[in-house]
Amino acid sequence: MLPDILTGKFESSLSVKFNQVVKILNTRPLSGGSINEAFLLETNAGKFFFKCNYASRYPGMFEKEAMGLQLLHETKEIDVPKVIDHGTTGNHAYIILEYIDSISKRNDFWEAFGVALARLHKHSSDQFGLDHDNYIGSLYQWNNRNQDWISFFIEERLERQLKLAKDSGLISSSLISQFNNLYNHLPEIFPVEPPSLIHGDLWGGNYIVGALGQAVIIDPAVYYGHREMDIGMSRLFGVFGNSFYNAYNQEYPMKEGWKERIDICNLYPLMVHVNLFGSGYVGSVQSILMKF
Repeated sequence: MLPDILTGKFESSLSVKFNQVVKILNTRPLSGGSINEAFLLETNAGKFFFKCNYASRYPGMFEKEAMGLQLLHETKEIDVPKVIDHGTTGNHAYIILEYIDSISKRNDFWEAFGVALARLHKHSSDQFGLDHDNYIGSLYQWNNRNQDWISFFIEERLERQLKLAKDSGLISSSLISQFNNLYNHLPEIFPVEPPSLIHGDLWGGNYIVGALGQAVIIDPAVYYGHREMDIGMSRLFGVFGNSFYNAYNQEYPMKEGWKERIDICNLYPLMVHVNLFGSGYVGSVQSILMKF
């Protein structure tokens, strides 16, 4: 049940936004992942998606989510939920998004999704990283900017996760040595490309079907990175439709060998899973490292 303090905050916030008295007519719990509480709120001004948590648990999480969604929205390349409001009240932090009424995928769903992602990835920056840190899942994500992708990938992605895992006793020193060996080969593995604006956590649970049958991406962990990071993540827990990759490559062709490189890209989300869910994912990390 939505806490009374959040009910009042929601109604007052939306009343200001829409310049009318907004009242909640019905509340229904939704799946919001394992991190936050989520609700569908039906009001006299329409339906809204509402997420909340204790403000001290993940400081700034919803602010960062709103910033990421806004950054993606400003490209006008791919659909995201509109951010209505976010903030804190009492001990709670919250974010209010438009509620997406899903329908069945349209016939060209995967093709259109692939083209939209490719066009998103054409948005670039002069450096890898971002002007602020954010979250991937419930883990803090560092985005200190760097001119060089290899340095950024090692320092801000792999080494950050390795330190967390080592401090928690989840990995061995031999695994760290394997990573250090890989680092020496990364310059010859990754092709040099400009930084791309990427979703950052693009697995099957982070897109939904919109009201027009199109892809709508949610829960971003955005930064300017190597675009194959998104492609790799899309293949980690179930491959997106084949026509997705074909359409992507027609719009923005990937360099030769991309299918082999995605295992390297996925070392980052796999190490995130080690730190979130335990050592059961270490075997997958080791299997990739042994190839190189």
